[in-house]
Amino acid sequence: MPVRVKLGRDGRAVLFFFAGNHIGPAAQSDGSPRAAPAMAEIEDNVDRELFRNIEKLRQLRIEHRDLDEVIERLTMDIHTNELQLKRLKKRKLMLKDQITRMESQLIPDLNA
Repeated sequence: MPVRVKLGRDGRAVLFFFAGNHIGPAAQSDGSPRAAPAMAEIEDNVDRELFRNIEKLRQLRIEHRDLDEVIERLTMDIHTNELQLKRLKKRKLMLKDQITRMESQLIPDLNA
């Protein structure tokens, strides 16, 4: 039975099982089968949320790269404000931490 993994809003992986024409989790927590229309809506929401997260991650990477270029140029200038340079480096580190957290959330937690 093929399985598809999507990320939920809380960052946890949701497994979707494909059997015939039915797509969705095998059952609800109480063991009863889930309704297909509700699953389509949930899957659509998960897709939108995943797209937003990937887009945000892309923007953070661009900002991190731009900051890296600015810092590099400022370090070559003798008349650079050291406080400003320190703040830019701190911002760059904060962005790197945020990127790492988001990348970690995008990787599904699957017990191997």
